[in-house]
Amino acid sequence: MYNNYNFKRDVLRFKHFSRKGYALFACLGRVVLVGVLSVATLQNAKASGISIETYRADNDTIPTDREFDLSEVEVSGTRAPLSAGQAARMVTVLRAQDIQGAAVQSVNDLLKLCVGVDVRQRAPMGAQTDISMRGGTSEHIAILLDGICISDPQTGHNALDLPIQLSQIERIEVLEGPAARVYGAQSLLGAINIVTKNPLTPQGGTSNSLADVFLEGGSYGYLNAGGVLNAPVIAERLTNSVSGSYARSDGFNRSKANHLNNDYEGGKLFYQGSYSFNPSVKSNKNLPLGGKEGVISWNLGYAQKCWGSSTSYGLGSDEQYERTRKMYASVSGNFALGKNIHIKPAAYWQRNNDWYKWVRATSRPNINRTDVFGANLNVWFDWALGRTTAGYEIKNEDLLSGNLGEPIEPTHKIPGTEDRYYDHGLNRTNHSWHLEHNVVYKNLTVSAGLMALRNTWNDMPYHVYPGIDAAYQLGSNWKVYASWNTSMRLPTYTELYYKVDGHLADKNLLPEEMSAFEIGTKYASRFGQSSISLYKHNGTNMIDWILDTNLPKDDQVWSSVNHTKLDSYGVELNSRWNMRQVLPSQRLLKTLSFGYSYIHQEQKENAAGILSRYTLEYLRNKAVAGAVLSLVENTCMNLDLSLNWRYQDRIGSYTNAAGELKKYSPYSVFDARLDCKMKHYGLYLEMNNIFNKSYMDYGNVIQPGTWFIAGVKVTL
Repeated sequence: MYNNYNFKRDVLRFKHFSRKGYALFACLGRVVLVGVLSVATLQNAKASGISIETYRADNDTIPTDREFDLSEVEVSGTRAPLSAGQAARMVTVLRAQDIQGAAVQSVNDLLKLCVGVDVRQRAPMGAQTDISMRGGTSEHIAILLDGICISDPQTGHNALDLPIQLSQIERIEVLEGPAARVYGAQSLLGAINIVTKNPLTPQGGTSNSLADVFLEGGSYGYLNAGGVLNAPVIAERLTNSVSGSYARSDGFNRSKANHLNNDYEGGKLFYQGSYSFNPSVKSNKNLPLGGKEGVISWNLGYAQKCWGSSTSYGLGSDEQYERTRKMYASVSGNFALGKNIHIKPAAYWQRNNDWYKWVRATSRPNINRTDVFGANLNVWFDWALGRTTAGYEIKNEDLLSGNLGEPIEPTHKIPGTEDRYYDHGLNRTNHSWHLEHNVVYKNLTVSAGLMALRNTWNDMPYHVYPGIDAAYQLGSNWKVYASWNTSMRLPTYTELYYKVDGHLADKNLLPEEMSAFEIGTKYASRFGQSSISLYKHNGTNMIDWILDTNLPKDDQVWSSVNHTKLDSYGVELNSRWNMRQVLPSQRLLKTLSFGYSYIHQEQKENAAGILSRYTLEYLRNKAVAGAVLSLVENTCMNLDLSLNWRYQDRIGSYTNAAGELKKYSPYSVFDARLDCKMKHYGLYLEMNNIFNKSYMDYGNVIQPGTWFIAGVKVTL
């Protein structure tokens, strides 16, 4: 993503604010995006900052040389709000236009096109996917929905059980590296914040539509249908939006007994609303600074899915089966008190149900339920020495299970069963405080802060996790930056207590901790943008599952352990160019992009015969590239062709069905999407894995070959 402020520097002199009710820091605290180059291949777009809230500036997707008056640009805050030109840390932003133009069926598929994200998928359509960054695991990142963490404390495998469909996502923000002082606990190696569209606003993309519906189908019995309904209630002060979808697939594989073993079925339902105390303020995304303004918003979500897990968790059964359900509710506010003070409270609840069988037809299921309650308050204010942000969050995580946790009394009947009871469980509470201060002096930005966390699990005392970011603007187009940040992660309930199907967990595991140093440089102009970053991560008490093959066969189990230390070194490169600016004489080629990531890890070597499930099993090399071509462009119709390629080279090994130790093989995958857009409807055709490449993200879990999808979307 590219911001025009880099070549219209006079806009940032703030001369237009001389007669306004807010001065230098008031305007610096607003995210100012004058012009943006859309990231059609989803490569490390240049973000204005880290969005702990759902409220970010919405962006013009067409580059322009027009000089903007800052008072007419939509702006909003983050946890430590700074202007687009002053942000010290790099964030990848995947925008709504990019999402709709990519050949993907889920958020999981979309993130594959981010060069810094490792997506290990057990089945297509988002059935179950592990998302990680920079050599970590799925437990090491925080997943947020509109700024609120929705990660499941039971296991990271279910982190992306989202109640929203792709069409309702405004953008996805990906922050790589430790982020405790920004996103709180659990963001050991980064965070992914999914921001939903605001109903009935141009930013939400539905300002002139009452409803959008879509229908698509394709290979392997795939079907997906859904829609969204928007409705103002009180003169657009009170707005509402409801979306829902249903998807299913027969799967592409069968078990040895010729039964479906990676079929899928699921549905989603999501409602969001907002109320503005000022008729000129329609959402918390464009809340002005100054005066007594306020917006309250709320979300309700439900998602359920069931799928054949094939051999996802071991070769002893090729008919594993799993079912999950998530219910979610939140309410948040954004209030301005006077010229310099903003208050942002939020409260939320989610329930996660997990139901797993080793053999679909015969096994007794493992059944778990987690409830998460939380509330937070974030306040920021300006004064003579800069901008200060402070806040507090409390989050309670409660587990009820048939096999995880400690024995409980009284037991609880499991709904839908005749003789099953939740007879185990665990409860823990996080108390966290954050404090951050930001100073902007000419071309230099310095942001420093900390998070203090205490957890009731194992009577954990307060631990402090500091961090600092600095950036310096070199001329109109170049910026250099450096950062040092720390973070932590509590073990999941599965890591602490899972003791079935050949696993033996350790309930005395220590929290994982991480510190990281990163340096980099960014370039942005009207021709495009490029960035390069180098980092070093130092992890302590890292958790892994290991197997001691030296023991007798009957005594071999996967055990959860703390590794003492894990160091990671990496480099990440991203480049994207607006070819209509680079070569203005042609109109066919719209964008070109390329990204590359390299990681090297060093860990205390395991003894001979010790196998590791996660550690030292990571993407050493990943490259992605993409192009967008405009085949037809006129007032009646636009026809675009998007081409995407990715290459992955994974370090690690697995044991196949014959008992042989195999290393992962590198592979390349090509995808394409042909998109025809007209005023009230659109048609699209997708082709995934064009060259029918056979590959695996996890050992013994084969991915689908070539598959096609065709769809239609209608705007009413």
